[in-house]
Amino acid sequence: MPTAVIFDVGRVLYDWDPRFLYERLIPDDEALFAFLRDVVTVDWHFQHDAGRPFAETSEELVAKFPQHAELIGHWGPRFNESIGPAIPGMAALVADLDDAGVPLFAITNFSHEFWPPFRAQEAELFDRFRDIVVSGAEKLVKPDPAIYRLALTRFGLAPEQAVFVDDMPANVDAAAAIGIHAIRFTDAAALRDNLKALGLPV
Repeated sequence: MPTAVIFDVGRVLYDWDPRFLYERLIPDDEALFAFLRDVVTVDWHFQHDAGRPFAETSEELVAKFPQHAELIGHWGPRFNESIGPAIPGMAALVADLDDAGVPLFAITNFSHEFWPPFRAQEAELFDRFRDIVVSGAEKLVKPDPAIYRLALTRFGLAPEQAVFVDDMPANVDAAAAIGIHAIRFTDAAALRDNLKALGLPV
C-alpha cells in the first residue's frame, strides 16, 4: 500500500489561468480572448516550465508582436497574479495528511524563475511538503518519465510507495506506467475518497 502522496500544483492545489492576470489589463473581452489565444499562449508559456528564461522568451515574443510589448512584459514580474486561490478543500486535505504523518511531495511544471516568489507567498501550505521537484529547475517536464524517476529518487520512494495526483490525463498515465499509484484530480472530495480507498489516513 502507498505511504506517501505526490501532488501536482497548478489546478490541483491552486487554480491557474493567464486570464486572471490579463483581464485586469485588457478590459475588452474580444481583445483579451485574442491576446490569450495568439500571443501569451499555453505553448509559449510551456517553454518556461521547461527551463527557458523569461528574458529570452519575452524578447522573441515582442519581436513577433511589438504592439503588445508592454503586456508581454507583465508576464514575468506579475506571474503570481495568474494564479488563483487554493482549490476548495485542498488546503484542508494537505493539512490532514501532514498531521497524520503522511510524507507529502510535489512535482510541478513550473518556471524556475517564477516558482520561488510563489513558494514564498504560499509558505503556509508548502512548508508541509518535504520536497518539491520543479520542472524548470530540472529542465524536465511532465509527462516525461524521467521527471518521475528523478522525483522518486530524490524523495527516497519506490513507485509502489507513492500516490501521484494530477489533473492532466497524460501526466497521470505517465506516472502509472512506471508503477506509481496515479489519480486524476477532479475535486477535493473525490480525491479524499480515492486516498481513503488506498488506505491513507484522511
